[in-house]
Amino acid sequence: MAGAIASRMSFSSLKRKQPKTFTVRIVTMDAEMEFNCEMKWKGKDLFDLVCRTLGLRETWFFGLQYTIKDTVAWLKMDKKVLDHDVSKEEPVTFHFLAKFYPENAEEELVQEITQHLFFLQVKKQILDEKIYCPPEASVLLASYAVQAKYGDYDPSVHKRGFLAQEELLPKRVINLYQMTPEMWEERITAWYAEHRGRARDEAEMEYLKIAQDLEMYGVNYFTIRNKKGTELLLGVDALGLHIYDPENRLTPKISFPWNEIRNISYSDKEFTIKPLDKKIDVFKFNSSKLRVNKLILQLCIGNHDLFMRRRKADSLEVQQMKAQAREEKARKQMERQRLAREKQMREEAERTRDELERRLLQMKEEATMANEALMRSEETADLLAEKAQITEEEAKLLAQKAAEAEQEMQRIKATAIRTEEEKRLMEQKVLEAEVLALKMAEESERRAKEADQLKQDLQEAREAERRAKQKLLEITTKPTYPPMNPIPAPLPPDIPNFNLIGDSLSFDFKDTDMKRLSMEIEKEKVEYMEKSKHLQEQLNELKTEIEALKLKERETALDILHNENSDRGGTSSKHNTIKKPQAQGRRPICI
Repeated sequence: MAGAIASRMSFSSLKRKQPKTFTVRIVTMDAEMEFNCEMKWKGKDLFDLVCRTLGLRETWFFGLQYTIKDTVAWLKMDKKVLDHDVSKEEPVTFHFLAKFYPENAEEELVQEITQHLFFLQVKKQILDEKIYCPPEASVLLASYAVQAKYGDYDPSVHKRGFLAQEELLPKRVINLYQMTPEMWEERITAWYAEHRGRARDEAEMEYLKIAQDLEMYGVNYFTIRNKKGTELLLGVDALGLHIYDPENRLTPKISFPWNEIRNISYSDKEFTIKPLDKKIDVFKFNSSKLRVNKLILQLCIGNHDLFMRRRKADSLEVQQMKAQAREEKARKQMERQRLAREKQMREEAERTRDELERRLLQMKEEATMANEALMRSEETADLLAEKAQITEEEAKLLAQKAAEAEQEMQRIKATAIRTEEEKRLMEQKVLEAEVLALKMAEESERRAKEADQLKQDLQEAREAERRAKQKLLEITTKPTYPPMNPIPAPLPPDIPNFNLIGDSLSFDFKDTDMKRLSMEIEKEKVEYMEKSKHLQEQLNELKTEIEALKLKERETALDILHNENSDRGGTSSKHNTIKKPQAQGRRPICI
């Protein structure tokens, strides 16, 4: 009895110790996940769980986003999840998104999963027109997106219409030109074919390298008012704070780089930006919502921290990640080289096989033709032999008839003709018999000559038959394919050797390999500069080509602003805008 009571008490205590949980749904750019979270969990506990599940180590770029009354907010790491102003209806939904953007994607984004998540998010922002993208750049970005999804272009697989169901261009760009979907696909495919050999991660990185030069890339916009009550836009990004006219989100009126800002503070709804240079006036502005002010402050602190972090030596964790990324890149490069060699050898083997099959088919056709010629020769010889035999028999018969006629003539001459009339008749008959005998002798001679000619033709036919048999014998005894060299070609000496044993793959990286890889990376940078120049020329050509099809009345305000900036040459780099206040001799700010 006592044991039963003790067991019930133990079960009850265990039941009480089980923590209460709630369900959370995490939505990424390409997947959804659900987790059971404890009621006491803070934002950092949930965020770390999501990052571990994704295998993401570059966590400082990302956050968990939710919406409060049409206002975007981010989960705080040091606050309990359920203490946030979120819906208590399960599952509680958060969006795992990039909160901060890198200045240089190629240098800062190390992990492939980080690059992929940024690629998907930036692509969606461009298609949703949250980031303005010129038409010619949209086509180029679409070609890299196709390369990332479909791999190398293959005309036999990627036939006309294979992009019909893909969303690749902003609707604004499509509506701006009198071009059919087939015309857009043709121009995208033309560039897509030039990206052969790029892996998915390389194509996505090329996409980000082009997108990061767009004016609205990575900028968070907020509606503000200055001291005079004028409505403006505040832009917060990786480089600093920017003040825009509400009608022009491309070119800021003034910018404050992070390294020139001494302090940012806000009280109630008023923000204050204090520049390092005391000669520059303090800039103050107001925002209508307290939540928006908190969000602005979060973004300012986070972007400023990353800005300063980039200008310091990498931490040990980042150094390890970059070393692993370099090793992984080298491994993938060698793997691609091995696959390329195998593909080349396979293609050469297939070409050799096709050539041997072609030659074998040709030899079979020649053998068939020789057999048919031999059969025709045999038939011709048989016919000529039969005709010669018939002609010879006819000649014998004619000779026999001629002999009989000669005997009849002799008998007629020997017969005594008693009367003159009989003699005359007999002479006439003899004359006719002589003429007939002469004709029969000539016919017999002609037939004899014809028989000789037929015998000669028969001899030639048999000689042709002999030659045909000899040619057929030569064809059938000829080797059907050249000997193949089974010894594989040795690898080039400059490629590190590696062996495949079962399912394991071993590599031996040496210092010389890493030095050579560094030289190759430098060489790739030089090649990239040349490609960038060629790419700009291609973009200009495409812009000129489709300009004639543009519908001017459908241009948006951003299109007009972008064209004006292009005509003035003011959109070549986002950094030009940042340095604009410095070039003005640090005059007092007046907006």
